[in-house]
Amino acid sequence: MNLYKYVSDAINEKLGFTANLEIPRNREFGDFSTNAAMVGAKAANKNPRELAGEILPKLQELDFVESATIAGPGFINIKIKDEFILKNASAPKPMKKQKQLVLDMDYGAYNVAKSLHIGHLRTSIVGDTFNRISKFLGHKTFSWNHIGDWGKPMALVIAWIEKMHPELPYFRDDFVAGTDVDFDIDPMELNTYYPSASQFAKENPDFQTHAQMIKARFQDGHPGYFALYEKFLKISLETMNKTVKRLNILPFDYDLGERNAAKYLPDVEKILRAKNLIQESDGAEIIVVKRDSDTAPMPPYMWTDSRGADTYDSTDLAAVYCRKITDNPDKLIYFTDLRQGLHFEQLFRVSELAGICDYDRFEHIGYGTINGADGKPFKTRDGNAAGLDDILDIANDAVRVRVIESGKNLDDETVSIIALAAVKFNDLLHDVKSDYIFDPKQITNFEGRTGPYVLYTAVRLNSVLKRANSVNELSQYQMGHDERDLLIQVLDFERTIETAFENRATDMIANYAYDLCQLINTFYHNCPILRDDVDESIRAGRLYIARIARDTLATAIDLMGLKIPSEM
Repeated sequence: MNLYKYVSDAINEKLGFTANLEIPRNREFGDFSTNAAMVGAKAANKNPRELAGEILPKLQELDFVESATIAGPGFINIKIKDEFILKNASAPKPMKKQKQLVLDMDYGAYNVAKSLHIGHLRTSIVGDTFNRISKFLGHKTFSWNHIGDWGKPMALVIAWIEKMHPELPYFRDDFVAGTDVDFDIDPMELNTYYPSASQFAKENPDFQTHAQMIKARFQDGHPGYFALYEKFLKISLETMNKTVKRLNILPFDYDLGERNAAKYLPDVEKILRAKNLIQESDGAEIIVVKRDSDTAPMPPYMWTDSRGADTYDSTDLAAVYCRKITDNPDKLIYFTDLRQGLHFEQLFRVSELAGICDYDRFEHIGYGTINGADGKPFKTRDGNAAGLDDILDIANDAVRVRVIESGKNLDDETVSIIALAAVKFNDLLHDVKSDYIFDPKQITNFEGRTGPYVLYTAVRLNSVLKRANSVNELSQYQMGHDERDLLIQVLDFERTIETAFENRATDMIANYAYDLCQLINTFYHNCPILRDDVDESIRAGRLYIARIARDTLATAIDLMGLKIPSEM
């Protein structure tokens, strides 16, 4: 139940006009407050407090209102009946929105023959959480891992393998497709090929030129290059899937990137030329996207470069075309670094100019950077950019230290679950657009606004419910303020999820989970459940509330892509 919406709709219907409903910071004043008297005062030609006095009896006619009082210049505080709260509080269930959207979500964007790095962390976490929230609300989603698998990096990797193993038959023009070649590539070694080749190309123009030649022939279907590419592509995809599993994110619906998009380039080019959108500029082909209303620079969109090769821009547009004819989504949502904002603005404009997809169907959710304690992009101790596995390993080590210090003995799987929660919760806790500090010691704390604290709260409730063996349904129970505050937070779950979706604000789910945990722990400390001196009827009521709270927290944890360990 969305308690906020229920109360708001009922009040507005009762009064015959629309007023704002707010949640007071201090619950002692009431569960909700409304500015109805202040909104209606002018039309009624009355003082707000005077009108509030006339509104109170109407509000008290509503079956869920315990009391309504006037505060300040005319605000009305409302307290909800305990029995109404208790009756309507329940574990959340997947929802079905009246208007179900088809959503294409582009996140992950991993690269073939490159290890995943810290820049892939936020796109994976935020994209996956938004995907989960969307599914929970009943929308149909398609997740796309738009992998880098077609351009210059592939050519550099092929050129580097040729430099190291010139005897291999892949590089000969007479290589026959389907030929079996006894050549193994170690996954760890594969990750070194691109950076090594890229650095070597900067220092050796001939190698750079050769790689450019390989790119052109590879994209034209050279059998040997393509066979070698298929070999290391398979290795890369296996590595990616291991990382996806380690991050506990949902499997992508499509692991398709630039190579797949390239198949649609002829179709897209036909559309662009039919509309006379392609212009020549210094040997390259461009599309002008600047509008008369633009005040900031808006470079043209690059269709082909000066050598006539396909570009990142062209395959991105082809990818839009592919998704439009494949999924026909209501929204195409991209989760990338904020710094790519200009590129996506150009892409959205080109798509509309070409008539491929309307501008208002696109969204770019740009995220900030992950920084170290010095405020600069986080790096490992050796000064290199952190790999994604490095981040998880650092968190694992920090959790292990915490466990040893506490005198506990947790297995490696449990430590990994806690470490992952520390990393993901810390990411989700912040507004997507904000930069944040990655501090392994702080995020692995078992107290405070952290993932381990959230998991510990869930483990604690699971332990209580397990020891209780069974929980009966409740017909009546005299609640105290701790139980009451907890259940009102439970009843705010649906509103939180809906608002998080509407505002694309995944931080709302993390902050909701933390606030819920605080209320759960207050309830746990102030309302003993299994203690021998607790009356049986009181125990039954508290167990019922504990189960609802646990189920709500477990749902929030699942939506963040976290797992609850059996012990902590």
